Amino acid sequence: MTRVSVVVPAFRNAATIAETMRSILDQDHADLEVVVADHSSDDGTAAAIEPFADDPRVRILDATPAGGGAVRNWQRVTDAATGEYLKLVPGDDLLHPGAIAAQAAALDAQPDAVLVAGRRDILDARGAVLVSGRGLGPLVGRHDGREAIRASVRAGTNLLREPGAVLLRRGALAAAGGWDGRHAYLIDQASYARALLAGDMIGLDATVAGFRVNAGQWSMALSREQAAQAIAFHHAFAAEHPGVLDPADLRVGDRRARRAALARRAFYVLHRRRLRLPVIGEG
Repeated sequence: MTRVSVVVPAFRNAATIAETMRSILDQDHADLEVVVADHSSDDGTAAAIEPFADDPRVRILDATPAGGGAVRNWQRVTDAATGEYLKLVPGDDLLHPGAIAAQAAALDAQPDAVLVAGRRDILDARGAVLVSGRGLGPLVGRHDGREAIRASVRAGTNLLREPGAVLLRRGALAAAGGWDGRHAYLIDQASYARALLAGDMIGLDATVAGFRVNAGQWSMALSREQAAQAIAFHHAFAAEHPGVLDPADLRVGDRRARRAALARRAFYVLHRRRLRLPVIGEG
């Protein structure tokens, strides 16, 4: 068994996928596999991935058929992974040097923990840092999984952040049913929550990844939909897993989810120009 699998579900990432792949392959962890699949992009993503086929650590799958939403490609690359630990890195995000080694060491030291999360930088479309070291909130250190679920719901946002900042036990994710795509903008948070019902989390006080934001991901219209989906997730999870969340958690979390939507809209207005994806070949 490979120790760590990094899976890369790419979609319309022609301008960024090479930088993403280099950030993964430059990691100093000795036992690493990288599984990549393009989700039938129409912008040259598949061609941009092909130069990495010569690296023996890299396995490029045939294109994932179009449709099915992001969760289709997330699950496909995950199903192809063989590692004990799993990290999913979308095709426009970045790993910071030493991220995998530090997170794998944390899981090695805590065999009852199901995942380790670190902080991440928010990047503009060209990869420059907009906001540094965000994430975790009160969840630094080791925490009971149910406590972590409750803290994230009450925050109204995903305190563990995007999957590039998280390393999971692949078996724990599989036992929880794999990636949960019922709330499209909360695939990561919903999936972490189901896995955390079975164990603890570790919050690593280090910035391990960069999350690239572009105008197609964050906009005023999308922020409203993200808030609505967050609220729907809170209530669905509470109904499916009685005793984890109480009515006060839902009230606080729903209110803060709406506030988070307003903050995302303000962020979009402030940084609109920097969220435009570069054209390939553009200086």
